[in-house]
Amino acid sequence: MNTPLGRRAAMATLVAGRDDDLLVVPGLGSTTYDLAAAGDNDRNFYLWGAMGGAAMIGLGLALAQPGKRIAVITGDGEMLMGMGALATIGIQQPQNLAVIVFDNGMYGETGGQPSHTANGGIDMVSVARSCRFPTCLDVSDEAGLDDLAARLKKLDGLLFARVTIRPDEPPRVLPEKDGTVLKRRFRAALGLTP
Repeated sequence: MNTPLGRRAAMATLVAGRDDDLLVVPGLGSTTYDLAAAGDNDRNFYLWGAMGGAAMIGLGLALAQPGKRIAVITGDGEMLMGMGALATIGIQQPQNLAVIVFDNGMYGETGGQPSHTANGGIDMVSVARSCRFPTCLDVSDEAGLDDLAARLKKLDGLLFARVTIRPDEPPRVLPEKDGTVLKRRFRAALGLTP
């Protein structure tokens, strides 16, 4: 049996050597802290208080910015709250979107209660597959993570990946919280009028 991956190191692997064509939408909480720890970037669209909304925001970006690669990197709790988004994304079939779920089997932001993915519960990979995601990965080791990172760099089709992570709690790295500032800097990074 594989030892689950460390979430902070997993995030760093996924965004290492990123170029200007990769836009990242982290989910609420841990993935936001981990993305900020990997290096703040104007092309990160942090969500504060938008539980369950990361995948739909990613879909909107994928449709509005077809020349960019979009990575939604969120947690199991946030994805479970917005699971209907997978069906909508599956119908739309954007070719430039990856939805990556860091799954530690718990609701980390509310006290560590077991999530619906814990102990053989909901299988997010099967859910994504049934929602017509053509590529569905279950990542549980460094080799799988490296493969996912390589696929993300050359993203050429809708992708879903579940990454099994340890339920650890590294120190929080808090990025900008002001929504207006985040929106303006993100738009400016895309060359749009803030």
